[in-house]
Amino acid sequence: MATPNRFFEDAARVAGGAIGTLSGVKRELENLVRHQLDRFLAGMDFVTREEFDAVKEMAANARKENDRLEARIAALEVAKAKPRSVKKASSVKMRPRKSAQKTE
Repeated sequence: MATPNRFFEDAARVAGGAIGTLSGVKRELENLVRHQLDRFLAGMDFVTREEFDAVKEMAANARKENDRLEARIAALEVAKAKPRSVKKASSVKMRPRKSAQKTE
């Protein structure tokens, strides 16, 4: 009866070795795919997350400034559209200016 026990021990060793080998192959395959993907993405000229966030913040600030300027323009247009009271001309007559050069 020692023979069936030995068979199962050998089968367990082979299975354990196969599992270890397969996990090593899996790691190598993952590294290879990751490396190829990194090379592909580097060639596509994508922006980094930090660059994207910086540009996103700049756009938000520009949008806020644009809204502020639009409100200011609207206020100025309203102020310009209001009719101004006309001042009456004073009773003092304006004399024409004498020219700086004398004519001879």
